[in-house]
Amino acid sequence: MLTAHKIKILQSLDQKKFRQKYNLFLVEGNKTVKEIPSSEYKIKEIFSVNPGSLSVETSLITEILPSELKKISFLQHPKDSVAVCELKEERILENDGVQLILDGIQDPGNLGTIIRLADWFGISQIICSEDTVDFYNPKVIQASMGSFLRVNLVYKNLESYLSNCDSAIIGTDMDGESFYDYNFPKKFNLVLGNEGNGIRPEIEKLLTDKITIPRFGKSKATESLNVSMATGIILGQIFNKK
Repeated sequence: MLTAHKIKILQSLDQKKFRQKYNLFLVEGNKTVKEIPSSEYKIKEIFSVNPGSLSVETSLITEILPSELKKISFLQHPKDSVAVCELKEERILENDGVQLILDGIQDPGNLGTIIRLADWFGISQIICSEDTVDFYNPKVIQASMGSFLRVNLVYKNLESYLSNCDSAIIGTDMDGESFYDYNFPKKFNLVLGNEGNGIRPEIEKLLTDKITIPRFGKSKATESLNVSMATGIILGQIFNKK
């Protein structure tokens, strides 16, 4: 039953403190909701305007009206279903190849897109600085298009974590070596910095190498690339060489 109290709780899940308080987050849209049972995430309940369109355990589903869906959705144009899921216990995987390190990424759309790129290129883990945007943020979940189900995210003190790393730490920098010429090792950490400030100085000190995407355009009007756009370009080159 979608009571006024339940609506209030679900609406509060757009804030990190309430996601942590209730240990819950929302996933919207049938396509992604259908993928959850085959992941490590546990569905607590589903609210849907069309329950018959979901191939999920029926005891979890409550049919609701489109007007009710609008109240609990974080989308401007709500889709068909909203799944209420439990937060996953954080655990770190052993890095056996390419691992992304995010230093202070703030934009939810950027993080969601980077998660999607990691999934596309078969990168199983992303290590985030403690001030990186929360990946259970509804905008991150939406932008990842279901890829959050397949990529492990961990929040760490990056200075401490990278200081104990036994593999190369490669960072993006305007003054770095062209990534077209750089010989990427089989196992390494790729550090991507904050949208406005780049990689912070204490992390930059730990880099073993710096790479850059060379500019071919003559105009100097474009100062830099969006971090998620740069990630896609770099990963395409890395895996093209493998």
